[in-house]
Amino acid sequence: MTSPYDVLTRIRSNRRAPEPAGERCEMCSESIAEEHQHVVNLAGRQLMCVCRACYLLFTDSNAELRYRAVPDRYLAFPDSALDRRAWEALQIPVGVAFFFTNSTLGRTVAFYPGPAGATESELDLDLWEAIRAADSRVGLLADDVEALLVRVPEDEFAQPQSYLVPIDACYEFVGRLRLLWRGFDGGQQARAFIDDFFSQIAARAVETPR
Repeated sequence: MTSPYDVLTRIRSNRRAPEPAGERCEMCSESIAEEHQHVVNLAGRQLMCVCRACYLLFTDSNAELRYRAVPDRYLAFPDSALDRRAWEALQIPVGVAFFFTNSTLGRTVAFYPGPAGATESELDLDLWEAIRAADSRVGLLADDVEALLVRVPEDEFAQPQSYLVPIDACYEFVGRLRLLWRGFDGGQQARAFIDDFFSQIAARAVETPR
């Protein structure tokens, strides 16, 4: 004769194990993989983790939407108009920064990494417009979702390295660097991370001449 205890044991043994709690789409709550896509909330300047279906809703760059899908393209700009002389004129206190157009503000903004994360730098808009006019590739950047990521090597004879990258790559870079930052200049571990990050960018980017 089957007892209630036997029935309960059988039910428990046949019950499916719960799915592990992972990341979920911030729009529809569907489960998403660790490697997923992002959209930018234009009003709040926030990156949102989304599933593929939600991502595709916001890929039309000409539509007037509250959200914008972050593309996945990487371009290298050799011989950029943003050379050492222009960099010094911008007065950015460190050797790395990223620039993007904030459509809500209607202007280009500049941020650089540090121990506090992404710090905005006052950008000389006249100088930036001169750089933009001298190098038409700057106009390829999609507002809000792509950035010009620039690194100035410590070697004073080396020219700055300029790449068009997705904006989420910039924030990932800044966030990870903040965790490694030690002392005034970041320390050896932070410098090694910067070297590795830019090596990966260079390997991935498609060279785009003037």
